[in-house]
Amino acid sequence: MSKTLTPVRTRFASVKTPQLRSTHGKPGGRARFRHVLHAEGIKIWTMRSTLYVILGTLLLGGALAALNGSSAGDEFADMTAADKLTFDPLATSLKGYMLAQVTIALLGGMVITAEYGSRTIVSTLSAAPHRSRVLAAKAAVLAAIALITGWATTFSGFLVGQAALKGAGAPHLTLSDPQSVRAILGGGLFLALAGLMGLAVGTLIRSTTATVTTLFGAMLIVPAFGPALPGPLSGWTAKFWPPSAGGQIMTSYQDPSLLTPWPGLAVMAGSVAVLLAAAFLTFRKRDA
Repeated sequence: MSKTLTPVRTRFASVKTPQLRSTHGKPGGRARFRHVLHAEGIKIWTMRSTLYVILGTLLLGGALAALNGSSAGDEFADMTAADKLTFDPLATSLKGYMLAQVTIALLGGMVITAEYGSRTIVSTLSAAPHRSRVLAAKAAVLAAIALITGWATTFSGFLVGQAALKGAGAPHLTLSDPQSVRAILGGGLFLALAGLMGLAVGTLIRSTTATVTTLFGAMLIVPAFGPALPGPLSGWTAKFWPPSAGGQIMTSYQDPSLLTPWPGLAVMAGSVAVLLAAAFLTFRKRDA
């Protein structure tokens, strides 16, 4: 089996898409999953947006951790006794996840919408006609990138934020605390799920602009305005809306009205699984 590299330009970068050929010379005839995975890895890693998202996520996570830790630490001494009881040093240092989830989800969406926008999806499916393999390979590469980036973001955010809290004389945690390890590892899983959610939404919508709007609404607008919703809908949104429920994995104070960390992450994982199932079904049935 031989591979010929054909330059294909997307709106984000000039990448090389391997054209997979069978032993009989027909493109994609016997393209194995490892070959599709290799091709998708090249495309995703050579998108300029991938590096920008990784660096931007890390910088935002660290900057927000330092800012939140310093601000909360300075305010702690003036808090009421009730507020001090509910003070959450873990959530304070990891609050940057709220923007990190959006940046990684946008990367997930662009992994597929960039190809639809530039029409290189036609070349991709010509080289590898097995559509489920193509989408599975995109998901695998994206999940690996998002998971490593997520762990780096939560780990650095934890260290920077807790140092800021300690410097201000406020309650803080160390890596020896069990909830700290849970938040760092679970936070990386949460951000990987956010990336896969972006991929699923992008596959279903196919438009970069519409995908960006949908992800912003789902991850930022709904959680922000959820408390203003009428009656039981407000409580349901705060407790069960996937990004809100999943974010509980990065807290140390347990609000009795919300889900506990791991069940909250399970809600996020379940919703992503449903979206991915719909995305796979749509990707297989719909014309490119």
